[in-house]
Amino acid sequence: MIDQVLTFLNAQLDTYLRLKLDPSDSNSFIQLANIAWNDTETKGGGNGNAPSNAFITLVNIEEDRVSKSPENYVRQDNSLIYKNPKVYINLYVLFAVNLSSYSESLKRISYIIQFFQYQNVFTQPGSPGLPAGVEKLILDLNTLSFQDMNNLWGILGSKYLPSVMYKVRMISISEEFSQGNAPLLHEIMVNDKTVQTL
Repeated sequence: MIDQVLTFLNAQLDTYLRLKLDPSDSNSFIQLANIAWNDTETKGGGNGNAPSNAFITLVNIEEDRVSKSPENYVRQDNSLIYKNPKVYINLYVLFAVNLSSYSESLKRISYIIQFFQYQNVFTQPGSPGLPAGVEKLILDLNTLSFQDMNNLWGILGSKYLPSVMYKVRMISISEEFSQGNAPLLHEIMVNDKTVQTL
């Protein structure tokens, strides 16, 4: 699911950047890649595996406990199906650019921010290509302190690049296997008297 969501965002953003920068260019303007793995390509010493020099990198996953359902069952027809509730997660995604021209890098990062200002919510009816099972994606700009930014780039093992981080919300992950089922209760016998239930 995570790979499908990030691939979808990559395609949406690449289309937007193509319109803004050069519609006739057939190369990717941004790619889904681990910036730490592509460090040699971003420094210009690689073999061309990263032609876009703009990256989408997943840097953290957190559970969204507020959205989690406390119930471990689902009503279906006249029975209950027991299964663990869906896990809702938030993704922290880093968008970084390293072009040969610093001003062009700043221009591209500005376009990335502009795109998510224009469209920060993606829903099933309005966004063709949104992965099945994802009802909605919400992207919020996430500002890091200087200390957090220093720690992040240290972990990534790279020097700071023009970048911006977004928190991607409303992703749910669920295994559809059930742990069992049981019929719904329709009446309860108490001391030989019947009490109807709803």
